[in-house]
Amino acid sequence: MGQATLIDFTYEMAADSAGMKLALSVFSDRAQFRDDLREDAEIAGFALRECGPLAELLDGDPRPLGELVFLDCPDLDGAGYAALSRLDERAAQTGARLIVSTTLDALEAVYGCCSASEVQILVNPRRADRVIALGRMLADLSGLRVRELSEEDRRTLLRITEQVSHIAERIDQLTPDQTAKSSGESIFSFEPAAASSSCNGERLVRATRPPLPDPRLVRRIIQQRQMRARFFDGDLFADPAWDMLLDLTAARAEHLRVSVTSLCIASGVPPTTALRWISQMTEAGLLERIEDETDRRRAFIQLTEKSSDAMARYFHELGQAAAQMV
Repeated sequence: MGQATLIDFTYEMAADSAGMKLALSVFSDRAQFRDDLREDAEIAGFALRECGPLAELLDGDPRPLGELVFLDCPDLDGAGYAALSRLDERAAQTGARLIVSTTLDALEAVYGCCSASEVQILVNPRRADRVIALGRMLADLSGLRVRELSEEDRRTLLRITEQVSHIAERIDQLTPDQTAKSSGESIFSFEPAAASSSCNGERLVRATRPPLPDPRLVRRIIQQRQMRARFFDGDLFADPAWDMLLDLTAARAEHLRVSVTSLCIASGVPPTTALRWISQMTEAGLLERIEDETDRRRAFIQLTEKSSDAMARYFHELGQAAAQMV
């Protein structure tokens, strides 16, 4: 099945699930972008509420926007970022969801503005990327209404959204720069470090955490991993979660802060894919977002205490063998 045919089939499956007609608003200054999104959204089963240039959204008009808002923000000025931040807060208050399309240059500011709502950020997306984002959001938002359905409709909806998820994964595989897969559940499991019991058996005492590894060692491991791309296709060894954990471990040991853009680059996968991994790892309690106190349009990513503890114990267990890691 070709990519175009597969995308059409994804539309059809999404449309079958949407007797609910979720409301969508689309804002972009690019006419072709609006036309494509209008077509994609209508086929996917959304009821299009608004479709116009960004000025119609950013002028402060508190119009109803629907359950999903898709913004195309390749570049914004200061007022635009302030308006985006207000929209993010408004979405969080109303329960609306945001999909924001932007560029790598603007990613830092866009990410910093979107701290309150549940947002999907796409970086230089192709139409297939936007289809996948709409499909995932459709499944997510439809799930909020499951309680309103009959048991038969509920089973049908769950079956269809599962099929849409599988189709989206196949589109990812057909698309050269998509290497990570996502699902409705976190793919990360996190087992706590073993604890030892006290002599009286009444409580558990957590072993003292070893220090973080020497950052020079971690940087050397990262460099060795990146070296493989000189001889093999980078997708062959793509492991964004581990690459990000290594980068953040080194940064924590060096007392450095890591921006979301820097972490996306360290992941070794396209920014849109990296953002999905960051989101999942944050939900799983591996990463946490830290706001920049001096600039609201900037945020940093760091290890949580739980993941920092795990990385320290991991390298401690490796001992001298860590120096030979690739």
